[in-house]
Amino acid sequence: MDLATGMKDDYVATDHLLIALATVALAWLFLFRTYRGFALQVGGLAPAAARYAGFSSRRALWIALLISGALAGLAGALEAAGPLGQLTPYVPVGYGFAAIIVAYVGRLHPVGVVFAGILMSMFYIGGELAQSRLGLPKSLTGVFQGLLLFALLACDTLIHYRIRWRGSARAHGAPVAVPVSTAAKEA
Repeated sequence: MDLATGMKDDYVATDHLLIALATVALAWLFLFRTYRGFALQVGGLAPAAARYAGFSSRRALWIALLISGALAGLAGALEAAGPLGQLTPYVPVGYGFAAIIVAYVGRLHPVGVVFAGILMSMFYIGGELAQSRLGLPKSLTGVFQGLLLFALLACDTLIHYRIRWRGSARAHGAPVAVPVSTAAKEA
């Protein structure tokens, strides 16, 4: 029995899960309940507004780099330690690319990233099952990840831009993409 968690030793992954959930809670508290987290969000969403409010873009950049580097190091350490609690000779690669997709699907929100991570893990597990039981190629998981990212990018584009037929474009038969805010004013 593990004294820290009160769980049986069969559940070693629970320690890593608890560390990850605690990190998510701390990230949420930092981003949404502190002045520095607010400055970081404003600097990312509207740099001109951040400069006008007096937030230092250099400080926000360094804070973001240091925190993301620390979180990546923590994730790497937990992955390298693995379920055995010690370094193993086989460490999977390619999680950095999946992490970009997870962050985008989770909309850069700490809680959203948890659910996006669960979705991506389902893609990985489903890809492994399809490979072993159906004999499909290993790259199928990457195809599904790419389709997910492409669908989200297409949805974002279609949400932010509306295709409208405009005066001179009608003569040539070419649609013109107009930002939604501009299209709403013209309608």
